[in-house]
Amino acid sequence: MGRVKKSGLTDRQAEALRALPSVEELVEMPELAAAIGEYGRELVVDSARVVVERLRSGILAGKAAGEALGRVGGNAGDVAGGELAFDRLAGAITEEAAKVFLPSLKSLVNATGVVVHTNLGRSVLAPEAIEAVVQATASYSNLEYNLVAGSRGSRHDHITRIITALTGAEDAIVVNNNAAAVLLALAVFGGGRDVIVSRGELIEIGGSFRIPDIMASSTARLVEVGTTNKTKISDYEKAIGPDTAMLLHVHTSNYKVVGFTAEVEIAELAALGHERGVVVVDDLGSGVLADLPALAGEPSVHDSLAAGADVVTFSGDKLLGGPQAGVVVGKREFIAKMKAHPMARAMRVDKMTLAALQATLAIYLKPEEALGRIPTLRMLSEPIDSLQARAEKLASGLSEVIGDAATVAVEKAASKVGGGALPLLELDSYVCSVLPSAITVDDLAARLRETDPPVIGRIHKERLLLDVRTILPEQAEMIAKALRQAFYPEES
Repeated sequence: MGRVKKSGLTDRQAEALRALPSVEELVEMPELAAAIGEYGRELVVDSARVVVERLRSGILAGKAAGEALGRVGGNAGDVAGGELAFDRLAGAITEEAAKVFLPSLKSLVNATGVVVHTNLGRSVLAPEAIEAVVQATASYSNLEYNLVAGSRGSRHDHITRIITALTGAEDAIVVNNNAAAVLLALAVFGGGRDVIVSRGELIEIGGSFRIPDIMASSTARLVEVGTTNKTKISDYEKAIGPDTAMLLHVHTSNYKVVGFTAEVEIAELAALGHERGVVVVDDLGSGVLADLPALAGEPSVHDSLAAGADVVTFSGDKLLGGPQAGVVVGKREFIAKMKAHPMARAMRVDKMTLAALQATLAIYLKPEEALGRIPTLRMLSEPIDSLQARAEKLASGLSEVIGDAATVAVEKAASKVGGGALPLLELDSYVCSVLPSAITVDDLAARLRETDPPVIGRIHKERLLLDVRTILPEQAEMIAKALRQAFYPEES
């Protein structure tokens, strides 16, 4: 590396830093004239600044230019050696500018085996829901216009009837997610007053959102009853006082307390609330409308309403298989108050969400078809022999394109429901196991994240596992192409 100076830099690094061109010098290069014409001078200047800083950081880290700049700048020369190929720098700057025009939200292949993967967009929409979104956005729509009366209408009207038909509720409202649904219920019925919750139900959902925090935001006062592992109906009875506004029941969907436990069922809690004149709200979290063996143990919306809950909240995505939304169903008098609250406007959903949710729910009107037409339900219910056949076919195709770069095998494994639901449940599945021969599995995973589309699997014992449960049938060819690119980048 050369002699280290007092500054901590070697002679080689100091020389390389001095050799770095200025941003102004780079922007004036003839090679960037086309980029300036296409993207504008301001963006190209900003991109040049990013590239120079990347080079500077690389020099300080002892890297050569190719390493510092990445794929496009890979032939830029050895900065530490004082050689800079300006045309390659122009390529790196142009690529950096072009990134601004590329959508950062990408479709990808979920090969993790986690069906409702929160980090990967949760549920895949049914084709009918996708088409409904296109239709709702390709032109103007009657989002808040009553075509019969020729006057202003309500966006709630587009979704209420189908929700009540499916659940048996008297009325419904849709907001942007289930956390918003719970927050709105707390604000409407518990604002400034006491809301009683079992200590064992003070859950934390993804992103560190906690029931106590949501309650504080609503101005409701939290009253905890029972213990972490045991809460009885008598605990609620003793806690109800003149300032009690609401009993909140929260389904602990993302964890389970086992062993010496006791909890109050929603029917018992609803009976107490009705006796004392206190509103009873049941937060189901995911919410289930389909009768599916894999979802046994998750409370259904029908059961909660039948048990007497005044208001029930659940997610429109997750186990329902629709778009992100929070669905609130219940008795007409309570839903009407929620619709009239000022906070409801801040939480309302747009036309795309309404269109996708309505189309998804329409599929549920024919329960015998829902399992095959809603991707989330189809993934959760796919037979094990079908998964094995798909895994074997995928493995055969991958072996053909990978060659000696890796060993591909079919193995039995376990998938997860995801989305904070049924954390203890493991679904039998099959995976394609990829064992690289010349690169590490971490390198392989990183390269697959850079392919188009990216392929996301899971790593286990130095192998990359591709779980076919969450791989869409049409994605097999995409995976083969991505693996070929990952193992043989020189062909790209």
